[in-house]
Amino acid sequence: MSLLVRIDAEIEKQSLLKHPFYRSWSEGKLTQENLAGYSMEYFQLVKVVPRMVSNVASFASPSLSGPIRENMEEEQTHIEPWVSFAGSLGVTRSKLESYQGAPATLECVKALESLTASSFEQGVAAMYAYEKQLPQISRSKIDGLRKYYGLAGGDATRYFELHEEADVRHAAVWRAFLARSKSEGLVMDAVAGSLRAQNSLLDSVMANHC
Repeated sequence: MSLLVRIDAEIEKQSLLKHPFYRSWSEGKLTQENLAGYSMEYFQLVKVVPRMVSNVASFASPSLSGPIRENMEEEQTHIEPWVSFAGSLGVTRSKLESYQGAPATLECVKALESLTASSFEQGVAAMYAYEKQLPQISRSKIDGLRKYYGLAGGDATRYFELHEEADVRHAAVWRAFLARSKSEGLVMDAVAGSLRAQNSLLDSVMANHC
């Protein structure tokens, strides 16, 4: 089994769409208060993603860093659409930006950022395990917001519409690097660590806001 096949199988096995929080979202079982809490908690990761990508870029040679830095710059522009998403749920910019995050959430974000700051291959693997899922997750969120929560288009869904398209491209950049990797054990450990942190972050959302 090739490394890429193994990675994709592990991502599918631990898919965030299987997490109880996202299942509840797609089934219309969350309240607006639950979603508002999620918007504040998950913002702790959203605002750090550009730095995570920058960490990976710092390990790359000049000839390889171009596409990574393009990803980083695009991720920076996605913070404001998240602020708008939170606003559509009644969370003001002031409240969002002043919220510090639950301790468990901050541990998850720290774990993800640490992976991207460890080595080029670990960072690439961690980011791929994160961004590979986002187009499908974003579509599921958009559908749920429209069907169950009365939030269709505009500020409510712009962030997810952007990621439904952008992360196809972003994941392709990481995948191209992984296709050349010879460090299978290191890469698989980073994939597992990334997926574990992502799922644990949703555990924190549920524990603190549901």
